[in-house]
Amino acid sequence: MSAGMLIRNGRIVTAGDDFLADILVEEGRIEAIGRTLPAGPGMAVHDAAGLLVLPGAVDVHTHLDSATPTASTVDDFAVGTRAAAFGGTTTVVDYCTPPAGAGLMAGLDDWHRRRASACVDVGAHMIVRDADTATLAEMKPLVEREGITSFKFFMAYPGSLMLEDGALFDALAAAGALGALSCVHAENGPVIQRLVEAALARGETAPRHHATTRPAVLEGEAAQRAIELAALARAPLYVVHLSTAEALQAVHRARRRGQPVFAETCPQYLLLDDSVYEAEGFEGAKYVMSPPVRPASHGRALWRGLQTGDIQSVATDHCAFTYGEEPHGLRHSKRLGLDAFNRIPNGAPGIETRLALMHDAAVLQHEMSLNRFVDLVATAPARLFGLFPRKGTVAVGSDADLVLFDPQERWTVRAATHHSRSDYSLFEGRPVTGRVKKVFLRGQCIVDGPQWLGREGMGQYPPRAASGRA
Repeated sequence: MSAGMLIRNGRIVTAGDDFLADILVEEGRIEAIGRTLPAGPGMAVHDAAGLLVLPGAVDVHTHLDSATPTASTVDDFAVGTRAAAFGGTTTVVDYCTPPAGAGLMAGLDDWHRRRASACVDVGAHMIVRDADTATLAEMKPLVEREGITSFKFFMAYPGSLMLEDGALFDALAAAGALGALSCVHAENGPVIQRLVEAALARGETAPRHHATTRPAVLEGEAAQRAIELAALARAPLYVVHLSTAEALQAVHRARRRGQPVFAETCPQYLLLDDSVYEAEGFEGAKYVMSPPVRPASHGRALWRGLQTGDIQSVATDHCAFTYGEEPHGLRHSKRLGLDAFNRIPNGAPGIETRLALMHDAAVLQHEMSLNRFVDLVATAPARLFGLFPRKGTVAVGSDADLVLFDPQERWTVRAATHHSRSDYSLFEGRPVTGRVKKVFLRGQCIVDGPQWLGREGMGQYPPRAASGRA
């Protein structure tokens, strides 16, 4: 039996509470919460005086050790989840992409092999790239035996990942019948492809044209279309990395009429604007992701969506590449697209900075309550994806995934201090107030200031209950 662990004198903040108390942990779970709890023999004691005690953050949108025929992300599960831990994230739900022509189960087996090195707990969403009869039949055992209760469908990337509307409807209906949540990448892929081809024909090859060929209206249109198809299919819907006012308005209308539609956004869409693409030379490639960073008016709309509750979750879409070619090689580098923007690998790092950036921006700059902040980065994603109350809260019986957070410490975002293999940050040089001090995974201290105390392979795979319940 473990000697347990005690956190004393902390200000515990959950999605619904804010109070001073101690936390007693036994065998990886929270055993008791109360004032002046006694420490047992040999028990580790951590003093949280002056600190917030938060539930470990839950990031439900990552792409770790992910590959296309031409490029591979630079962070594997060991590196990416260690970076997550330093940022206060103790659970991620990663996207599993089966290779073209492979079944869902075969894709999951390969994902589990790669996931085995994870340093924090990692669940899986399953990407469905073909809605034929055999593939749809595999969804049921994934839900019932593997605890994978969410599936992702793409409306972008024709010829590789995109489901055309009929196939998308079939996939939505299959997921809904299983009590699973359908995650949708909402962009009009065929029209974007035409715009890309036209831009290249005009000789417009610079990184900024990635953004101009993915206009906001094509995200809004696709989100509205996905919402209507989900209603017809009787399926709950989760719009990933929502970045535009048009898509948000579609979500708002659906929610007002009682449709189970949920939305996620990311720090880059809240804190940056499309001026990033005007950087000199190839610098704009750092911000090549899909959807792209939008004009500032969209960011203002997204902040309103967070305040009104139309957006439930802030995730990262961590999909890390390097800017330079060395030391990891061209396959992991944005420089694959030096000659044309459509060959720049899509994605950016962010798994380590989400919690601190959102505390600074949401709580301090936008006067959001600490409770709502915790809800966005931990509780709501855990609840929506079948992990609550094991994850996402501080409660008796929950996993002792805890973060000691100093709300007053000031620091500056520098890629050189991060733990991702990516050599840049979207937020380089940004001043931030609020910093992770200690992180506990199931009661074990894995981060203590700059010290890494965890180990590769200690992360578990948490099967999930039904998803899509607010």
